[in-house]
Amino acid sequence: MTKADLVDKVTALGDLTRRDGEVIVDTLFDAVISALKSGDKIEIRGFGSFRTRQRNARTGRNPKTGSKVDVPAKRVPFFKPSKELRDTVNKRTHGGEIDVHLSPKVEREIEEAVDPHHPPPM
Repeated sequence: MTKADLVDKVTALGDLTRRDGEVIVDTLFDAVISALKSGDKIEIRGFGSFRTRQRNARTGRNPKTGSKVDVPAKRVPFFKPSKELRDTVNKRTHGGEIDVHLSPKVEREIEEAVDPHHPPPM
């Protein structure tokens, strides 16, 4: 989803012009950015929290030349999703059944462990 798609969704919610939708989305983003710049933490219940994390200075390596490079300390934005958001993203219902999406590696291991001609005893 792009910022334009988000503006379209906001505009479709009510009797708003596209310009009103852009102002709402820009205001939200500006508020999050300014809070992070000042070191504040933003918590949105049911969605997650935004904050900054401190990265220490380190010595890196230029992958092209192999020479050492000093990387200064810096703050980086960090998002932590809420438990509700994680559960919503990872579980979907199909006919009342909960379908948990597993990584391809785990799915392969399960398929290899279960012989379709000889199901495990219950």
